[in-house]
Amino acid sequence: MNLPNAVTLLRIFIVPVLVVVLLTRVSEAWFGVSQRLLGVAIFLAAALTDWLDGFLARRRRQVSPLGMLLDPLADKLLISAALIALVDNRLAPAWAVVIIIGREFAVTGLRGIAAREGLVIVPSRMGKFKMFAEVVAVALLILSMTDEGGPPVTPYAVPVFWEAPAFVHVLARFSASGHLSAHDVRILLYSAGRAVLWLVVISSIWSLYGYFRQFYAFVRNPMPGRLSAPQLAQAEEDVLARLPGRSS
Repeated sequence: MNLPNAVTLLRIFIVPVLVVVLLTRVSEAWFGVSQRLLGVAIFLAAALTDWLDGFLARRRRQVSPLGMLLDPLADKLLISAALIALVDNRLAPAWAVVIIIGREFAVTGLRGIAAREGLVIVPSRMGKFKMFAEVVAVALLILSMTDEGGPPVTPYAVPVFWEAPAFVHVLARFSASGHLSAHDVRILLYSAGRAVLWLVVISSIWSLYGYFRQFYAFVRNPMPGRLSAPQLAQAEEDVLARLPGRSS
């Protein structure tokens, strides 16, 4: 156990706290703080630890097999819990969340199979963009939550997925009057969050295709002299043994 891994574990322990805040009125009943404000603060703080644990691991040269296992697991738990809570609050469509979470299971299984064969699947830029878009989408949707819970009610004819007419109507009214009510702000946040969620769904599918393409290319054209799984494990142990502070 080291400091980077402790930060990663903290992110895992934050997940049930986030779920309680998003699905109950405990924040307002106990602390007098708005449910959406406390929820987005907890979520963004947990998302920040994703950058912090990686920075500390590289800075302190404490990259470890445990950290490599816990970090993606913590990310998936945080995003999955937040998205499921948004579905319960009617802020995100269930079908989109199923696609996003299903992609995470597929990538985890693919990486596990690849690791046993001695293949390291490198995270793609699209995968990193997906994670960033997920954080933005979840934060916007949490902030759009009404005081009673759920999405802001709009009297406009809207598509199922993106509140585009409501977004345009509010902007047009703002340009005419120069005033936005709190409800209007929530509509703008909700519309923007649903739009970014579209990007998350598309990037999830596209990055999943990229991972499968990496794996399929390796299966069809294996590199000569590739290490077996036991040899790879021994090589990793040898590298870790040479790190500063690691006893021989």
